[in-house]
Amino acid sequence: MRGSVRSATLTNYAEVARKAGLDPHRLLSEFGLPQGSLRELELKIPADAVRRLLETSAERSGVEAFGLLMAETRRLSSLGPLGLLVREQPTLRLAAEALAHYANRLNEALFLTIEDAGEVVVLREELIVGGAGPVRQSTELAIGVAFRVLQALLGPGWKPRRVCFAHDAPANRSVHKRVFGRMVEFGHNFNGIVCARKDLDVPNPNADPMMARYAQGLVESHLAKPDTTAQVRMLVVTLLGTGKCTIDIAAQHLGVSRRTIHRQLAQEGRTFSDIVDSVRREFASRYVIDQHRSLTEVSSLLGFSAPSGFSRWYRRQFSSTPTQKRGGTSRRKR
Repeated sequence: MRGSVRSATLTNYAEVARKAGLDPHRLLSEFGLPQGSLRELELKIPADAVRRLLETSAERSGVEAFGLLMAETRRLSSLGPLGLLVREQPTLRLAAEALAHYANRLNEALFLTIEDAGEVVVLREELIVGGAGPVRQSTELAIGVAFRVLQALLGPGWKPRRVCFAHDAPANRSVHKRVFGRMVEFGHNFNGIVCARKDLDVPNPNADPMMARYAQGLVESHLAKPDTTAQVRMLVVTLLGTGKCTIDIAAQHLGVSRRTIHRQLAQEGRTFSDIVDSVRREFASRYVIDQHRSLTEVSSLLGFSAPSGFSRWYRRQFSSTPTQKRGGTSRRKR
């Protein structure tokens, strides 16, 4: 399942790469990305190639915060018409909801959800890039851009309650502190931004309802309508950890019958079960090697009712057990 992203994802890549001592054009060629990706905003480029480009750039330069440095100077305008729609929302909550609603149509690898949790609201991020491998740089880029969007509306002095990353902390946290402040946590069980509910409910005095309607039309005409596969994949990402990721539940969310989903997916050469397996495989490839998560937790996150079912599925998919995979990864780290 190979997704694509707008070339605007690579905004600031050349500047950060050169400053880190890299040749951005040579690296683009190495990963089969068009040189025009650095000049044009609307090219469709492979998400996994972008992931590998960013991870390799960080590794070769020794700059652990490479993706975050790309996000640090982003503006609402980098989102295209969506930036205008976000800017004209009457509250930050509605702005965040607009960002989450359209994020996957801008970037097929990116899934944003908003969760209410008492006095806080969590903007949670997931990536499905269509390939195995680390996503640290892509994750920090996505979270950094989302943070910049929120800060553009609330002012440069605004800080969230927490910014959470599932990966380990870098050796040097100075860039993270400069961008987010001191409330950054690593080794967490999710990637996202935790905001105070009261911050999201503050009215936007500059919102213009007529401009918002105009921007909505621009966004709808500018962004391709998601096909059934894309809609189902988004639901799978959202529902998988709830234990209720079934085609019947997906049909209810889409307002169609189970039979309609089967037919539409068949026309696109897909089935519901292979979409579920595809998402599970990518998540499993990350979660199993993550020493912060128990295998029981991984089993639950992937929607299995018992670890034994997860283990059997994993063996079919990867020709080894989760325990064997984790043990091999631990030995290589020593």
